Amino acid sequence: MAPKHNILVTGGAGFIGYNVGNGCGFSVRQVIEVARRVTGRNIPVVEKPRRQGDAAVLVASSDRIRQGLGCVPQFPNLDEIVRSAWGWSCKHPCGYGES
Repeated sequence: MAPKHNILVTGGAGFIGYNVGNGCGFSVRQVIEVARRVTGRNIPVVEKPRRQGDAAVLVASSDRIRQGLGCVPQFPNLDEIVRSAWGWSCKHPCGYGES
């Protein structure tokens, strides 16, 4: 039996690794659809209204890290981001704890 994976998507944040942004924003719906396609699983969704105080749009810019350190995003598009996170999760079903 395959390990159970819980994927939490909250306002577009929730990435395994160091997320310094790539200047592109993705909706939660876009992330869910890509996650379904990449994992081949039907991911159930419970939609709720935005909570008071939640920003309508959050987009991280990597301009300063690009300029200061010359770093560029390793995974520039959403499919690659989700594929990388899913691959890591499959290899580490207990997270950073014991496998």
